Amino acid sequence: MQIKLPFDANKPVAAEASIEIEQPLSEVFEFVGHGFFENYPKWAADLVDFEPLDGEQVFVGAKARQIRHDSGEEVESVFEIAEYQPLTKLAVQGLTQPYRQSYLLQPEGDRPQTRLTFRFEFLQLDIFMRPFEKLIRCAIEEGAENTVEQIKNLIMYDSNPTAQA
Repeated sequence: MQIKLPFDANKPVAAEASIEIEQPLSEVFEFVGHGFFENYPKWAADLVDFEPLDGEQVFVGAKARQIRHDSGEEVESVFEIAEYQPLTKLAVQGLTQPYRQSYLLQPEGDRPQTRLTFRFEFLQLDIFMRPFEKLIRCAIEEGAENTVEQIKNLIMYDSNPTAQA
């Protein structure tokens, strides 16, 4: 007899957040996409250690190792650049953990303004974690909101020389 579960054990758990940044698309992508390996540690607040494994250049297949502080424990993972489309998209995917994070950019209106959307997905959640799916989703939603806010603050700070004085 097959047991039917009340949820799909292979369904991703995802969260997404967007923010408008009053900077041209090219400048936002320069920071988030082209400068990913240099700037990622600046906006990833729970990062303990980070090491690009293939140099600082961003390209599909480039790998990095990270150690994050998660719920009182240090969790190590290796990820690779899964998609790199200049001015529109950067996506990384875990190699040792089943996650994907995407940074989507699009120009907004007539002004030099960019909409940044960050999406985080647990591609697979262990079956014993499924009862906590709502709690996990809330946590990654909060993390997604914090990520876009942090990126915006960093970009706006970098682009405003008087704020640095």
